[in-house]
Parts: sequence; structure tokens; C-alpha cells
Amino acid sequence: MFVDSHCHLDFADFAADRPAVLAAMAAARVTHALCIGVDLAAWPAVHALATAHPNLFATVGVHPDYPDASEPTVDDLVARAALPKVVAIGETGLDYYRLGGDLEWQRQRFRVHIRAAREAGLPLVVHTRAAAADTLAIMRDEGAMAAGGVMHCFTETWEVAQAALDLGFHISLSGIVTFKNARDLHDVARRIPLDRLLIETDAPYLAPVPHRGKRNQPAWVADVAAGIAALRGVSVATVAAATTENFFRLFNIPEESIADAVPNPVP
Repeated sequence: MFVDSHCHLDFADFAADRPAVLAAMAAARVTHALCIGVDLAAWPAVHALATAHPNLFATVGVHPDYPDASEPTVDDLVARAALPKVVAIGETGLDYYRLGGDLEWQRQRFRVHIRAAREAGLPLVVHTRAAAADTLAIMRDEGAMAAGGVMHCFTETWEVAQAALDLGFHISLSGIVTFKNARDLHDVARRIPLDRLLIETDAPYLAPVPHRGKRNQPAWVADVAAGIAALRGVSVATVAAATTENFFRLFNIPEESIADAVPNPVP
């Protein structure tokens, strides 16, 4: 079995065929998925998906690529984090790739999320792109290690991965790891301790080989696992078992819930 530790099933990309996407997920033996919050205004739809399906869970946060979003407070995030099926704070972090100028607002937003995670006692889902040094510095400064969490859709070097691991974080790999030109990431995939590894789709983005260029979906997280298994020289079952166990442990979800993971049609 597999778990998709990061996807965006609430996005409009899935509006027309969400029940079919969930059915394909079940057919591929992807038992659970974590639906990621990126904006408080849109967050009710994320939470509604999680509460409607026993095998879906939610996070709450405001993405660093959303400059015009209302800034969350610690209290905003903690209040939502206390609701059923919410298992993490995020997606949060820094992204200097898409946006320019004075990005101090991003750094302050990230600090708010770390403080909320510590107060709520939940792990963080961290996004970093072209901002690794500042991301790690803020994590250290704000005591993110007390919350723990995952560096999602990791695309940095082994040195950055090692620094995140030293802070107690997990590393999640997406379909990018199946791309032939992602050589640095291939090195990272071989070296991450198996008990700190997660897999994800980031659907609808970053479809893995052999689906590259198509709208991604949770069912294809199995292809991510296969790519990692090939790089590490282990069975797909080994990667599936480890990443599934890591998911339940990190997000404090009882593994007994697997037995109840029967997808329901989305209204």
C-alpha cells in the first residue's frame, strides 16, 4: 500500500472528476492522502474533503506564493488545527523563485506558522525553493525542531537535506525524482534514511514518469515509490511500507485507520 503525503484535491483541476480520481487512488492501493491548505479563504473546502472521507486528512496554512492572501495569525492557525482531521500546519515556508523584491512578509509568515505548529503540537509541512539558507535559518531561530515535520517536494542538495534531517525533519520526494535530469535529487533519494522518507504527488502538479506532462493524481504516487526503489536498489514494497509507516508516525494517525479507508464518492 502507498500514501500520498501531499496533494491538492480541492483544486479546480479535480472539480469535474474527483470521484473518479479517488476511485483510481483506491485501485492503485493508495490508502490515504493528505490534502494541503494553501489559503485560509479556500481552506473550508480542504477541510470538508478530509471530513467527508475517512482516508483523507488536512493541513492548514498559507502558501508563500500567495502574496495577496490574508495574513494568518498564530491564533487563526491554532484554532483551525484543533478541528477534526487536521494533522499538520502548512504548507508554509519560503519561495524566492517566483517572487522578487522585499520578501520579508514571507519570512514573517513562515515564523507565524512555526509558532503555531509549536503551540498546536503539530508537525510542519515546509515548502522551500531558491531559499534554502533562509528557510533553515528561520527553522533554527524559531525552534521548528520542537514541532518537527517534512520538507515537501524536496529538490535541494544532499547538504540541505542533511541539515533538515539534523533538525528532525522528514524529506518528501515527488515525481521529480523520476526525471532523468534530476541527478542531484537522485543522490538525495539514495541517501535519505528510510525511516525519514515520505512520498507525494503534489497533484495536480509534477506528474511522474511515465505520466509526465499530464495532470497528476494520488494514484501515481506508486510511480514515485517505484522510481525511488530503482535508485536505491530495493523493492517497491520496501519503499511503500517504510513511507506508509513514516506517514502515520509523523502525523500521529493510528495505522488501524487503514482498515476503515474506504473512499466515499465526493458530492
